[in-house]
Amino acid sequence: QKKQKEQREMINALSTGDEVMTSGGIVGAIVKVSENFVTLQVSEGTEIVIQKGSIVSLLPNGTIETL
Repeated sequence: QKKQKEQREMINALSTGDEVMTSGGIVGAIVKVSENFVTLQVSEGTEIVIQKGSIVSLLPNGTIETL
């Protein structure tokens, strides 16, 4: 229950510019946040829309540049 609460809080706190990883292993930077979805930039000029619930971790800023 504690992990579920932490996950909910992390998802509710997402904002533009955050770097995240999805449950499918996709890494991207958030460019738009709506009520149930986020738009991720996964590479220059490539954006995908995903459900907020599929985000499993918030990465430290700058992580994408090192990949």
